[in-house]
Amino acid sequence: MDIDHMSKLVIVESPAKAKTIKKYLGNDFEVVASMGHVRDLPKSKLGVDVDNGFEPVYTDIKGKEDLIKSLKKEAKKSDQVYLATDPDREGEAISWHLAQMLDLPLDAADRVTFNEITKSGVQAGMAAPRKIDIDLVNAQQARRILDRIVGYKLSPFLWKKVRRGLSAGRVQSVAVSIIVDREKQIQNFKPEEYWSIDAKMTAPSSKKQFGASFWGVGGKKTELHSQAETDAILQKLDGAEFKVTGVKKSVRRKSPAAPFTTSTMQQDASKRLGFGASKTMKTAQTLYEGVDIEGMGAVGLITYMRTDSLRISDEARAAAYDYIQGVYGKDYIPSSPKIYKSKANAQDAHEAIRPSMPSLTPEKVKSSLTTEQYKLYKLIWERFIASQMANALMDTVSVEIEANGVNLRATGYSVKFDGFTVLYEESKDEEKSVLPEINEGDILKLRSIEGNQHFTQPPARYTEATLIKALEENGIGRPSTYAPTISTIINRLYVEKDGKALKPTGLGEVTTQLMKDHFKKIVDAKFTAGMENSLDEVEMGKKDWVQTLDEFYKDFAATLSDAEKAMDGKRIKVPDEETDEVCEVCGKPMVIKIGRFGKFLACTGFPDCTNTKRIVKDTGGVCPKCGKKVLQKKSKKGKKYFGCEDNPTCDFMTWDTPTSDKCPKCNDGTTLFKKGGKMFCLKEGCGYEVAVRKEK
Repeated sequence: MDIDHMSKLVIVESPAKAKTIKKYLGNDFEVVASMGHVRDLPKSKLGVDVDNGFEPVYTDIKGKEDLIKSLKKEAKKSDQVYLATDPDREGEAISWHLAQMLDLPLDAADRVTFNEITKSGVQAGMAAPRKIDIDLVNAQQARRILDRIVGYKLSPFLWKKVRRGLSAGRVQSVAVSIIVDREKQIQNFKPEEYWSIDAKMTAPSSKKQFGASFWGVGGKKTELHSQAETDAILQKLDGAEFKVTGVKKSVRRKSPAAPFTTSTMQQDASKRLGFGASKTMKTAQTLYEGVDIEGMGAVGLITYMRTDSLRISDEARAAAYDYIQGVYGKDYIPSSPKIYKSKANAQDAHEAIRPSMPSLTPEKVKSSLTTEQYKLYKLIWERFIASQMANALMDTVSVEIEANGVNLRATGYSVKFDGFTVLYEESKDEEKSVLPEINEGDILKLRSIEGNQHFTQPPARYTEATLIKALEENGIGRPSTYAPTISTIINRLYVEKDGKALKPTGLGEVTTQLMKDHFKKIVDAKFTAGMENSLDEVEMGKKDWVQTLDEFYKDFAATLSDAEKAMDGKRIKVPDEETDEVCEVCGKPMVIKIGRFGKFLACTGFPDCTNTKRIVKDTGGVCPKCGKKVLQKKSKKGKKYFGCEDNPTCDFMTWDTPTSDKCPKCNDGTTLFKKGGKMFCLKEGCGYEVAVRKEK
């Protein structure tokens, strides 16, 4: 058979990916999408035979019947089928399910993977078909079954003991526990007083003032804990001569940050762009799968976005060097290549996240991208290019000052060579501080000096970024799990957002304590990290997946049995959250309770008074239809929207955000609403619109 004229089918996971790959493979190939998973454990039952080798029962996913029929039809008429799902555990498992569903031989070399969806990336993948990696599949099966056992066995226990509808999860329980523990640290924190002494001085060479701070007494580092101690030092300095006893000059090298892994990309996108983990991953997925670029067609702009590796290909490094030399000059190329070491348990199956074509600058593709895509691509592109650039060099100066036995210090630095910082800086904390010319023996003139009281601060609540960092540092979860874990604990009402901070709800605190009392291992970070390592060993073919599940289940089943005996007949109450609201029916206070659809207000007079109402927030906006208040509300699915307080009499509602600005055209106090980069009036017949001025 002439292989060039065989009918060839490539199955990927998404239509966007299919479109991009089809462009590179041409008319000899049909490229179709499975739309993610096609088979899974059943929703209505455990679906795992825990007594017979943990044999899973997989069923076709409901609603995909027509798609599965279509895939079978396409596969039947094709001479060759290639399985090109994502290059990770989950993608391998999807290919395995597809092979079984389509009656493809499991030992056939029909599995292809693409680290990047570019012409060269697709050609390289298609040129190296391999067998399905059963170790990868088994690692994914073990994870799925492990999570199913915990969820299906533990959730009913929580229903009986706390509240119906609760869910438990192996990784999510640890994540909630970490947030609850931090909240306890904050509540138990006792601030300690400390003082600093800050002076302003001038040197003989300049009238420009510079700062110096108290360091110690008699050459020994000293801390000040009270105003009395501080006043004693200030008294010693009163009228003293401030003499420079030492000047140390050096050059400090500042290295660029490594290119992104999944974790660091989510952290930086949160800090710099305000993106949640889910938004970052969805946007990155579109950049990987392919975007229609003007003049180029569909192009995968970044490499695979689920990775914990810091490895970079020689070709990518060479392309980065070409760009750096062309734009900044050869001085900005490091004398030897920057090699970043991945952490010990990194999978290293893929490269770090980088632009698939470094020559495609963010500005070149901006017109073809959405705002979110452009922002994230720019972040990834700049981080990668900077990671391959030369170090920045700082001229640093440290000045030691002595006055009547008291030691002060002044530090400053200036940029000698900007290096990678010309493009990207990980932190903007340091302000440029240049000291005047100061020499040993100089007598400095004191311009002002004061003692300042401070108090130690409690640890900050976790944000999405810092929680992801904590999960990664503790070895909990893997690149693909961070975003769904955070979404789950928020959607399940164990955790809520207070601005950017993650704060446990009463439900989260009660459930975590119950888990700590009866299921210590499930909420233990070290135990969960150990399970992740076991799954990694399954993936590497070092451990049997059934044995791994058996080791976990024996202990888990015994623990569950003990917990049910210990809690027999007992039920735990979730504490209500007090409010200032008063029940308009009976006049008693109202509290916030948590129900199946989220939080709601309920009267404390229950059962005599059954009044409940939804929680709403006054936005300060004015309804453009009737002039009454615009309230912030939540849909049943938890999505925020804005509507008139007089609903249902007035049917005004919008997803657009009310602002404090009033419409100058209507000139009657009508609120302007905001979406994207525009503010506009929603009053019928007005049509006023203005671009939002960006604040620096």
